[in-house]
Amino acid sequence: MNKHSGHPDNASTSDPVRLDKWLWAARFFKTRALAVEAIEGGKVLCNGDRPKPARDVRVGDELRLRLGPYEHVIHVRTLNPRRGPATDAVLMYEETAESLAARAKLSAQLKAASAFNPQASWTESKKDRRDVRRIRGKD
Repeated sequence: MNKHSGHPDNASTSDPVRLDKWLWAARFFKTRALAVEAIEGGKVLCNGDRPKPARDVRVGDELRLRLGPYEHVIHVRTLNPRRGPATDAVLMYEETAESLAARAKLSAQLKAASAFNPQASWTESKKDRRDVRRIRGKD
């Protein structure tokens, strides 16, 4: 029991949780500060609205998260203000089938596009740079 509120330490699914805290606990962001930055930057939508970091998240809410080039559309399944293991974090939400398919398609497109970039397939190692300097007589 938490001595201040009289509630047990583990979260009840009926108690609302701040959006930034929930995103951090669900492991979408490494820190709450990064979660706040994404929310304020418009990269997170809650039920179609642009929320504030302190907005309460409830079970059943739809969240749209833009992480890099990918967009996740998820439904909140459980509320927990505490960050736990990744196996528990995955159980806090359910991603829609359309979102999974769209991310897989975009991933395939990005991989195909990188095949045409000759610079992406070869990068110079430290040994290669030393060999080039040695050949040019600068070592």
